[in-house]
Amino acid sequence: MWYNQTTIIDKKSCVIYKGPFFSIEWFYDEKGYSQPYEYFLKASASQKRKFLLLVKKMGDFGKIIDKTKFRNEDDKIYAFKPQPDRYLCFFKLGKKIIVTNAFKKKGEKLPSQEKTTAVKNMEKYFLIHKDDKEE
Repeated sequence: MWYNQTTIIDKKSCVIYKGPFFSIEWFYDEKGYSQPYEYFLKASASQKRKFLLLVKKMGDFGKIIDKTKFRNEDDKIYAFKPQPDRYLCFFKLGKKIIVTNAFKKKGEKLPSQEKTTAVKNMEKYFLIHKDDKEE
């Protein structure tokens, strides 16, 4: 389901956008909470649009070459970078990208606690979805 003023995602499937190359989804913990989704809901319309344009580009074309918009942060963690926000994510088999956490970047470097949260959420994801595998 694509973004409009009233519907952002299909919460049952966690899908943000499904394109020919990738399906991009929110991470939900075992209690059904999604920090990146909640962060997204509080963002301005302009910030939502910036993020969704990057998501659509990745889903439709399979890559974003511009490192100022999407970047490998190591440890299998990547970042969508709609300035000044960051949405950390990882790739999994089945052509899926899971968005693990989101925050407003305030400095030059990725805050270590945000990357740690992304790695922990990736690990939680694979515990919750035991049959899924990393890409």
